[in-house]
Amino acid sequence: MTVDLRSLIREVPDFPRPGVGFKDISPLLADPAALQQAIGDLAERAREHEPDVVLGAEARGFILGAAIAAAVGCGFVPARRPGKLPPETVSATYALEYGQNSLELNAGAIAHGARVVIHDDVLATGGTVEAIGKLVEQLGGKVVGCSFLIELGFLNGRSKLGDWDVHALLEY
Repeated sequence: MTVDLRSLIREVPDFPRPGVGFKDISPLLADPAALQQAIGDLAERAREHEPDVVLGAEARGFILGAAIAAAVGCGFVPARRPGKLPPETVSATYALEYGQNSLELNAGAIAHGARVVIHDDVLATGGTVEAIGKLVEQLGGKVVGCSFLIELGFLNGRSKLGDWDVHALLEY
């Protein structure tokens, strides 16, 4: 039986600031069948890219990113907030739909030539994944795909991701 994943995404109006409709994935994560289906569907697409690692963006990208990597049979690399990884790190600052943020990778986390699928929970403006992808390339890796649980199509974040293969299970 297929689970209607969209029915398990809760819209939280005016969070984290007025005018933003936050997509809460907690109900989906709490449903065992929905969680398994989401991981399976995302892993199936990631597997096509034969990745060496799945890179997950802090914080919600960790939740499914590590599970996708395990299902595919590859490694997992976290992109963390500044100060959360031991030195030596590389970092990128990027714009969000409601501010700006920074993420860091351990400088040795991506081997030269590594095939990387970047995973985050939501594709909004594209700034997070664009910045992470540049770090991957700076370290000598190759972005072979980008996966998301949700894409907010009206924000056109896909346009920032160039030729990278982009896949989202749900679009709003």
